[in-house]
Amino acid sequence: MNVLLVGGGGREHAIAWKIAQSPLLTKLWIAPGNPGTALHGENVEVKATDLDGIVALAQRIAADLVIVGPEDPLAAGLVDRLEAAGIAAFGPSGAAAQLEASKAFAKSLMRDANIATSSSATFDDAARATAYVHDVSHRVVVKADGLAAGKGVTVCDDVAQAEAAIDAAMRDRAFGAAGARVVIEERMFGRETSAHAFTDGVTVRHMPFSCDHKPVFDGDRGPNTGGMGAYSPPSWLPERVADAIRREVTERTVSALADAGTPYRGVIYPGMMLTADGPRVVEYNSRFGDPETEVLLPRLRSDLLAICDAVAHGRLAEVPVEWSDDATVGVIMVAPGYPGTYPTGAPIEGIEDVDDDVQVFLAGTARDAAGRLVTAGGRVLCVVASGKTVAEARERAYDNVKRISFEGAHYRTDIAARADEPLGVAAGR
Repeated sequence: MNVLLVGGGGREHAIAWKIAQSPLLTKLWIAPGNPGTALHGENVEVKATDLDGIVALAQRIAADLVIVGPEDPLAAGLVDRLEAAGIAAFGPSGAAAQLEASKAFAKSLMRDANIATSSSATFDDAARATAYVHDVSHRVVVKADGLAAGKGVTVCDDVAQAEAAIDAAMRDRAFGAAGARVVIEERMFGRETSAHAFTDGVTVRHMPFSCDHKPVFDGDRGPNTGGMGAYSPPSWLPERVADAIRREVTERTVSALADAGTPYRGVIYPGMMLTADGPRVVEYNSRFGDPETEVLLPRLRSDLLAICDAVAHGRLAEVPVEWSDDATVGVIMVAPGYPGTYPTGAPIEGIEDVDDDVQVFLAGTARDAAGRLVTAGGRVLCVVASGKTVAEARERAYDNVKRISFEGAHYRTDIAARADEPLGVAAGR
C-alpha cells in the first residue's frame, strides 16, 4: 500500500514508526513530517492545513490510504475532500470532527445522549460570560469553543482568574477565532485518564487507558500545554469504572453520532475525570492524542496499517487489535519559555546515546544548514520507555532523558509519579 500520513509532530513520528513495521506498506509519504518521520518514509513540504495540496499530493502518489494526524485538517473537512476524490482516508468527516472542534457541539451531544459531564453554559458575548461567573457559586473552567492546540482551557481558582480567561479568549483573541465563543463549565475534581478507541462507525475497538500531564511544571502547576508527558496503563483505574467508560461514554458517543446521521470513523477519545460522583467527560478529541500516541503505539502488537485501512473501509470487526501487557512512560522535553515564546535553532545532542529499546519521537525539530538536529518548536521530543510496571518504565525513561540535551531544555520530573497511588478524589480541573 502507498500511504500518506498528514502531520509533523511527535504523534506523527510515532505513527510513522509503527506504520513502517507493516508488511502491507509499499511506501510511506509524510506531509510535512519532521526529521523523525524522515527515518521511516519520504517527507513532502505540504502543510497539513493545505487541503488542496494534500489532495493533490495523494493523487500524485496514488495513495491507497491517507492517515490524518492533527485536528485542524480534520475539522476543516480534509477527509471529506479526499473521499470525494476517491481516496480512502482514516479520520472522521468534518461534521463528525466537530466533536472536538466545537465544545458547544460536544456538550449538546452529551446532553442528548445522556453522557455524564459537568454542567456548562455557552456564550458569544464577553459581558454575559463575565456576569455568569459572578452568579454561579462553584469554581469554573473557561474553554475556547474552537481548536486552540490544547491551550484554550483555563482552570480557574477564583472569579478574577475566570474574568481574565474570558478577556483573553473573547476580547484579546489570544486563541484567534477559536475564542470568539466560550464554554464555561463547572470545575470538576478527580484524576484524569484518556480513553482512546478505534472505530469505523459501528465497531469499536478500545485501546488501553493512558494518562496525560498538561501543566508545564511539576505538581500540575503553571499554564496548560499540549502535553508534558504520559503513561499507560493507569493501574489505579478500577476495571468496573474502565468498563463503564467504554460502554457508557465511548460506545454511546459513537452510537449517538451514527443516530444523528454523522457516522464517526477514525480514533475517538474522550478525556475523562474520575470524580466522587463517577466518571465524567472533560472533552473529546477526534484523533490520536499527543503525547498519548507515543506511549500507546509501543504497546500495540497488531498491524496499525491494517487497522487504519479496516477503519477507512468499514470492516474493523475483521481485524485483530491486540496490546502488550507492558507499561510505557513518555517524557516530553520542551524549549525554554514554552508554552509562551521560546527560542529555536538550539542543537540537540545525546539522542544516539539512548538505549536501543527506548524510543525518541521527534516533534519540534529540524535540520540546520549543516545537517545538525536542532530545536524548531515548543515541544521538542518525547522519550518513551517500556517496563513490566509503570515504575520500571518511568525509571528507564528518565534515565534516558538525562542523556539528551539542548540549551534551556525543560521537562517535568514527576511524569507518572502518582501512577501507583490508589484512586481517590484529588484536585483536578
